[in-house]
Amino acid sequence: MMFRRSFKSLRISSPSTSPSRLPTRNSFSVAPKRPYSRSYSTESTSTHPLPPQRSRLRRFIGFTSIAVFAFTIGLTYQTNLTLSRIMATPTEEETLTSFIATDPMTSKIDTTIRTHPVAEALRANSDFSESRPHLTIPEPLRLRNLTAGTLAGPGKIVVPPYVFSERDGKSMVSLMYLGGDVCGHQGIIHGGLLATLLDEGLARCCFPALPNKVGVTANLNIDYRAPAMANQYVALRAETVKVEGRKAWVEGRIETLPIDGTEPVVLVEAKALFIEPRQAAALSSLYKVA
Repeated sequence: MMFRRSFKSLRISSPSTSPSRLPTRNSFSVAPKRPYSRSYSTESTSTHPLPPQRSRLRRFIGFTSIAVFAFTIGLTYQTNLTLSRIMATPTEEETLTSFIATDPMTSKIDTTIRTHPVAEALRANSDFSESRPHLTIPEPLRLRNLTAGTLAGPGKIVVPPYVFSERDGKSMVSLMYLGGDVCGHQGIIHGGLLATLLDEGLARCCFPALPNKVGVTANLNIDYRAPAMANQYVALRAETVKVEGRKAWVEGRIETLPIDGTEPVVLVEAKALFIEPRQAAALSSLYKVA
């Protein structure tokens, strides 16, 4: 009896049986579910919009495109300018009257070459045409040419050479005067200048015999026979001895050009092989002024 009474009192005094403290069903009711949404504040982006970020690749491509465009414009302009200079070159006939001597000594040398018996004989030969090739090079380009610019003038190659070319590149004769400022040993013309003149002269001789009228030196052999004294008239003679397709073999020499009727003295002899480049068709227009 004591156990039952105490148990009843325990159940009566238990908080879980107190009606005033028991949670009702309404107190645990779940709020109605709302659709999930996540809001972001747009205040900062709407008032201070950020510029779109460009990738480094896109910026690189943009700068490169501008650079290539500018380079192309510059190259096109320079090419057109160079071509216009080349197209404005004088004819062979015009070069015969375009040279103007700047001093009495130069004038005397020019007259002596022009009226020399060798020049007169070649001029009378219908198989030869006369020109002064150095004067066909436009002035801006001539200043940067070795024989027509750097080595030309008083004391050097005093006047532009008179050149007589046989048709079809068979032979050529070039008459000139070598001054005292192109020496190696004192009073003796530098052997390198003689080699340069032969290289240029033999090439000029055979170019008309090549398919596209242009070639490059493949081989040049030189034999020096006698000292070439400074301040004297000389003649360069060349002959094309063989042509096979794009190849031409030429022989030549530089000899004195006496003005007193004596026999000429051979100073240096040369043999050379010239080959026309495979891309000669594209280069031929540039060599018209060489």
